[in-house]
Amino acid sequence: MVTSAFAQHEHKPCVIALHCSLGSGRQWTRLTEALGDGYRVIAPDLSGYGKNAVRPILPTTLADEVAMLGEQIDHATGPIHLVGHSYGGAVAFKMASSERWAGRIRSLTLIEPVLPTLLRDNAADRRLHDVFADMGTRIHVDLWNGMYMEALDRFLAFWSGSGQRETLNGEAQLRMIEMIEKVAFDFTAILGEVNVAAAAAELRVPTLLVSGGLSPYMTQRIVGKLAALIPGAETRHLPAAGHMLPISHAKAINPDIIRHIELADNLARALLASSPGAGGARRTSEPHLRLMPG
Repeated sequence: MVTSAFAQHEHKPCVIALHCSLGSGRQWTRLTEALGDGYRVIAPDLSGYGKNAVRPILPTTLADEVAMLGEQIDHATGPIHLVGHSYGGAVAFKMASSERWAGRIRSLTLIEPVLPTLLRDNAADRRLHDVFADMGTRIHVDLWNGMYMEALDRFLAFWSGSGQRETLNGEAQLRMIEMIEKVAFDFTAILGEVNVAAAAAELRVPTLLVSGGLSPYMTQRIVGKLAALIPGAETRHLPAAGHMLPISHAKAINPDIIRHIELADNLARALLASSPGAGGARRTSEPHLRLMPG
């Protein structure tokens, strides 16, 4: 028998938040606190990170990553608000555009999702893609040669963008070195993703896109292109923030994420209330809501 407390927990709107490479679900602690008791937050550790650092098989495609993630979030019921940052943003995008999950996504927030193949369409953007791909190759070589510290330094230097490089203590460096091999798999997955533009144009879910002015120009450009492709997408740009803005600028961006989530919930309730049969028998499942034009 389902207890009353469990039933109340299950009926809360669900927010699934996906972290960046070399991170963990703990990245979303402040967002979880800001959302409060009205939402159920699931912030899983992606494969190769956090509690999932040791896995016999690691994903080499975003589809594989989503499949492995499904093992952790299958218990989530009802509609989902999806939030993703960096590599987690790429995974969130893949979820939102996949047949299995698309119908359950009520809102999507992408914070500088790493989808570099979107930049292969013209010469100027292609240069950004190629620089990123070359860095991925160099990190692969560093790891192959056992140069883990060099691979980590190369990775962190890129993501510092035009901002000041963060100084890591010894414990943080050791933790990242222990997970750095997974970064090679992340590069393989995102550089192998195709048809990103077509998938973006097909999205019909309220989408918030976020970027920082001190981030690498590559991810700022990806956000700009997604904004032009995703119908009705909203953007939020923080000029003084870098790529790690969900942590460094949590106070600035979390209210925007929460407003986006609440607006999507309000729209869904309005559509359900006005749908045929709304006053009749209780629905056993929520229909797929097309909240955006198109």
